[in-house]
Amino acid sequence: MAQLGGTPILILKEGSERTRGRDAQSRNILAAKTIAAAVKSTLGPKGMDKMLVDSMGDVVITNDGATILKEMDIEHPAAKMMVEIAKTQDDEVGDGTTTAVVIGGELLKKAEDLLEQEVHPTLIVTGYRLAAEKSYKVLEKMAKKVKPDDTNTLRKIAMTSMTGKGAEVSKEMLTDLAVEAVKAIAETGEPIDTDHIKLEKKTGGSKEDTVLIKGMLIDKERVHPGMPKLVEDAKIALLNSALEIEKTEVDAKIEITSPDQMKAFLDEEESMLKDMVNKVTSSGANVLFCQKGIDDLAQHYLSKAGVLAVRRIKESDMKKLASATGGKVLTTLEEIRSDDLGSAGNVEERKIGGDEMIFVEDCKNPKSVSILLRGGTEHVVDELERGMNDAIRVVGCVIEDGKYVVGGGATEIELALNLRNYAASVGGREQLAIQAFADAVEVIPRALAENAGLDPIDMLVALRSAHEAGDKNAGLDVFKGEPTDMLKAKVIEPLRIKTQAISSAMESATMILRIDDVIASSASGAPPGGGMPPGGMGGMGEEY
Repeated sequence: MAQLGGTPILILKEGSERTRGRDAQSRNILAAKTIAAAVKSTLGPKGMDKMLVDSMGDVVITNDGATILKEMDIEHPAAKMMVEIAKTQDDEVGDGTTTAVVIGGELLKKAEDLLEQEVHPTLIVTGYRLAAEKSYKVLEKMAKKVKPDDTNTLRKIAMTSMTGKGAEVSKEMLTDLAVEAVKAIAETGEPIDTDHIKLEKKTGGSKEDTVLIKGMLIDKERVHPGMPKLVEDAKIALLNSALEIEKTEVDAKIEITSPDQMKAFLDEEESMLKDMVNKVTSSGANVLFCQKGIDDLAQHYLSKAGVLAVRRIKESDMKKLASATGGKVLTTLEEIRSDDLGSAGNVEERKIGGDEMIFVEDCKNPKSVSILLRGGTEHVVDELERGMNDAIRVVGCVIEDGKYVVGGGATEIELALNLRNYAASVGGREQLAIQAFADAVEVIPRALAENAGLDPIDMLVALRSAHEAGDKNAGLDVFKGEPTDMLKAKVIEPLRIKTQAISSAMESATMILRIDDVIASSASGAPPGGGMPPGGMGGMGEEY
């Protein structure tokens, strides 16, 4: 509201709220820190899980940062920006989401201390950017190379990703499956598309019953009980049009005046369907996967011809079937040729967890594979899927980039050491921000120690002195409670996890720091200013 000669002028809509200056910054920083605090306890091998219950009563139990933040119903605009960090990290790397969010929250916490010392936000932003640039160079120098055929190193990377997740119980077997699956679909010089690895979940059995299928797994059943359950040396036709008589495009009326005409009409329909089936069988196909429907009569003719047919298959599964079997997805039956058919060692319908599923196995050089995940309950299988997904993605990343760094907080301690030395060489107040950045990245080994019930200050001091003595791979062994060579302990991660986490955290923190004015229009019934409940979220009032 402004005053002009004593007359009030309304600029904002009634009920809008405007927060300015330090007040706006403090609120935004508090919201972001709260988000970081919410996921901090899930970090590391001894991190705890969160149970999230949505408005429908559905329950999710996980310690995957991206899943937790996606399931939380977040209102505050600055808090939403922190959720974006996790989303970006998940899309880019698939793992390290908690790391990215926790570093982002810590950067803002350190920035708040600098703001209180009257350091201008723009100087902090400049310092943070300089620190991030230096971090990339340090990380690049620390990174070690790995070849795509180095299965042993790839297994260690997948195992590090799975440690501390629900999938950990049988991680030896699961990491082997993850590495094998990624190596199967990897092509030299091509980016790895992990979408070609299909994860199919079925409750029942135990995690040890999880298997890799060198081919495809389709959660459907054959369309007719008379069809064979098992077809060996399968020749597979992939069709995305229906095996049905097409309805006319426009409304049409056919007048039939005698029984003979009726019979002729039905006979013609029958012969058309018979002709369709003949086209399939004459091409040599003994298995048919159809994206649309298959008429009852066509089903009868297909079963008589001994063809195993499956209908209403998702488009994404059709593409995976094509890359697994080497077949082509055909638009019409007119173009069906024996060259277009895919092949597999066998196609079989099996009962898994009470449901029929189609296994397309023993494909020659499949470029799509499937993993059947088993577990005692739905929550177990869901968490297993998230763990498997992370492992597959990190193996894909490291094969693409060919570089990895040590985990267990070792990289962050070494990074902080380098940044502090670098800060001394930078003049002006920016060096305060670079030092703050160095302190912020150390939140990772600190959180690992806290979550393992160790004293974070003792652990940090021990780690720093190990690094200053030249042991660059010294990280925190949370099981022994002492600094250990992480390379020997087989705790390694893709380089991209670290670079992406620092990049996302720095960008979000600097964006939040530059905001000095929040103008919030009031939505009916919602409290102005982002709509956080009066008590805040869990952990908001406590010391972060």
